[in-house]
Amino acid sequence: MAIDWKKYDPNGCYDELISTPGYARAAARNLTAWLRKLSDEDLQTRKLDAELAIIDKGVTFTVYSDGENIDRAWPFDIIPRVIQLKEWRRIETGLKQRLHALNLFINDLYHDQKIIKDGVIPASLIAKSKGFREECIGIEPPHNVWAHICGSDLVRDSDGTMYVLEDNLRVPSGVSYMIENREVTKRVLPELFENNNILPVDDYPDQLMAMLQSISPNKRTRPEVAVLTPGIYNSAYFEHAFLARSMGAELVEGIDLVIEPDGYVYMKTIKGLARVDVIYRRIDDSFLDPETFNPDSVLGVPGLMKAWREGKVALANAPGCGVADDKVVYTYVPDIIRYYLDEEPIIPNVPSYRCNIKEEREYVLANLENMVVKPANESGGYGMLVGPQSTAKERAQFKRLIRKNPRNYIGQPALSLSTAPTLCDNKLEPRHLDLRPFILQGKDTYVTAGGLTRVAMKRGSLVVNSSQGGGSKDTWIVDTEKR
Repeated sequence: MAIDWKKYDPNGCYDELISTPGYARAAARNLTAWLRKLSDEDLQTRKLDAELAIIDKGVTFTVYSDGENIDRAWPFDIIPRVIQLKEWRRIETGLKQRLHALNLFINDLYHDQKIIKDGVIPASLIAKSKGFREECIGIEPPHNVWAHICGSDLVRDSDGTMYVLEDNLRVPSGVSYMIENREVTKRVLPELFENNNILPVDDYPDQLMAMLQSISPNKRTRPEVAVLTPGIYNSAYFEHAFLARSMGAELVEGIDLVIEPDGYVYMKTIKGLARVDVIYRRIDDSFLDPETFNPDSVLGVPGLMKAWREGKVALANAPGCGVADDKVVYTYVPDIIRYYLDEEPIIPNVPSYRCNIKEEREYVLANLENMVVKPANESGGYGMLVGPQSTAKERAQFKRLIRKNPRNYIGQPALSLSTAPTLCDNKLEPRHLDLRPFILQGKDTYVTAGGLTRVAMKRGSLVVNSSQGGGSKDTWIVDTEKR
């Protein structure tokens, strides 16, 4: 039986493909018209083809459960999410604005701290930030850029407004899945790429390599780039290997690198030592250098911070950039943009309440059933409370946590996240989703054409993280004016 879009009901939410029952948004009209021609059997066959392609390509992610590491095939829905190019250009400009301001902010914190002296950011906020590294004070990375790769999570509310939900500036992951999603979609829905002007995403590895080489402190014609991974047991190891292979860079672990007496970083090869100019590190600050941070770490490289400080090697992202990854600092980003750029934010923050401020804390505590409460430095959907889906016991627990350490929590109203048609149990149903575009900043700035759309595969769920049962979709930026 063919799809009847008049029966598709997003339950009052903004839907990314369907504007009103039976009518598609302009950028999605070709897609929905084509889907209407497919039978249920056709859809299921293509869904199975996608699942087999993912297994064949070895696209996996790791879930940490009950002390075990479980590799699973990447969860993927074959119905793309579509955004019109005209809207995307505005989002793209807003993301560039945001990362530019954040890098100015981080650089200021490790030098003059003018934003604190001028009273825009409380000194106590930075003093208590887990991401602020005193070891980074005074360091001047190339182009004064600290966060070279950023993944800002975007969500759309029921009125169509796009918000920045949070910024991921330490070691943001997911871009390899964005690229693989496109490859799988091309394989199982090839006809759709013939009559839709869809912006490509496969140039990301080249853009990433160009950015990394642009921050090399050493004047060499082709700077040597290495991707530093914690190893095969890390949940994002697939991505580490994928990006290294796609860029033509070396994939190394800490044990593969050594600091020689000349202060430069070298990697061990079968031909001897080879100097490394840029390290794209996928290891958290605390494990990066046992001489500077955690002395028990076996993942990092002894002396790496000294080599970086002396300008012998570039690190992306730079240590210490996690100070702007703090979800409490996130609430100040609109003020940060105004302070450094003298501009209004192009993409707004989700309205947020800081629990370290008494009046705002009391509001959060009184409205927990309608709030999403997040800890300052957790990721992956862990450690947060989704009020509308919580129990009285969970809310009581969070009241205790907030009162015990108010600096560690922010509250946000539970938005009615936008939906998109998703193939569930042989039929299309609306599921909530978000979007993680990736922004690169070195000498120049680049934004992916779309990003990683993550979708909550459970009916009514607002949690889209793969580790929490979420899946993903291909994201199309469609130029409707070239049809």
